[in-house]
Amino acid sequence: SDLLIGNPLTHSFSQQYFMKKFKKEKLKDHHYELFPLDDIDDIRLLLEVHKNLCGLNVTIPYKESIIEYLDDMDPVAAEIGAVNCILIDEFEKIGYNTDWLGFRDALKPHLKAHHTHALVLGTGGSSKAVQYALKELDIQVQLVSRNAGDHCISYSDLTKAILEQHTVIINTTPLGMHPDTATAPDLDYSAIGKNHLCFDLIYNPAVTQFLQRAKNQGATVVNGERMLELQAEYAWSIWSAAQEEAEDED
Repeated sequence: SDLLIGNPLTHSFSQQYFMKKFKKEKLKDHHYELFPLDDIDDIRLLLEVHKNLCGLNVTIPYKESIIEYLDDMDPVAAEIGAVNCILIDEFEKIGYNTDWLGFRDALKPHLKAHHTHALVLGTGGSSKAVQYALKELDIQVQLVSRNAGDHCISYSDLTKAILEQHTVIINTTPLGMHPDTATAPDLDYSAIGKNHLCFDLIYNPAVTQFLQRAKNQGATVVNGERMLELQAEYAWSIWSAAQEEAEDED
């Protein structure tokens, strides 16, 4: 049967990644298509029309709003409060989060003993996965957003001392993403130094303004490409395990 995995936003990386994957696994009747949705409610029609969907990837801005359309959720995804991977199993839509795993595995090789405190820029669905991963890695998190709020400070609250103390800085906002490549989070980059690890979830461009400025200060910088590959791998293992189980039952 066709395996069709869609995605509510143009994510050319994911399409190329899975088409290569299907070819490698010799899965001729598998397709990965992109479905940009103008509104999250369009998901209903999408599922009506595409009865052969086995799964979906969900990207910005729907990782949280998709939840009310699901029948069930993996406990970790429920705790995170965001979903980037959906398994459609006998017409049941089950939400998973593989972002946190992808982020954790992409960050880990770069972590040093002094990386104990992190600033997480942004509070959306991707930020929630990042926060969960950092908690699992025993790294203290301080959230930063345009407006201060619950457990969250604003960019204007960021003192040099806070920036110096938090040697891990993660950008989960779209600031600097193609086509708006000239933008960057509003930080005092002079407070960043060689002890810093700066991670941007953006992968296009490969070096955002945020990463470039941090790099100029001697920081270690990592973009979002490896995280993207890894979350896709984890999503694939969820879908293929379900496929194999279904085939065993036939």
